[in-house]
Amino acid sequence: MAVPKAAVALRHVKSVVVRFCPFQTNVETTRIFLERVNSKKARASNINCVVTTDVRHDGSEPVVDIMFADGDRLIMKGANLTAAEMLSAFNSRCIAKDLKAEEKTKKKSA
Repeated sequence: MAVPKAAVALRHVKSVVVRFCPFQTNVETTRIFLERVNSKKARASNINCVVTTDVRHDGSEPVVDIMFADGDRLIMKGANLTAAEMLSAFNSRCIAKDLKAEEKTKKKSA
């Protein structure tokens, strides 16, 4: 599965928990997402972000649980999503948080 290399920035992310059973057939997209979030470049964007992998042998479906610094939470069930869809949802949420942060700084300086 070819997934375009999207820039992943963890600036506004407090923690990422990736939970999956490696023996299920539908975990490939979740593993790809984990690989992107756990890359050196992504980790360098926020050294305080905690990335946790929870590997289980219980047949559970793959889940990505992202906690943002402002308390928001994004839960993605990887069984029915492609890696591109997961990365797109994550990046769109991060871009929205970037815009919100820029608006706050503009209001403070005005």
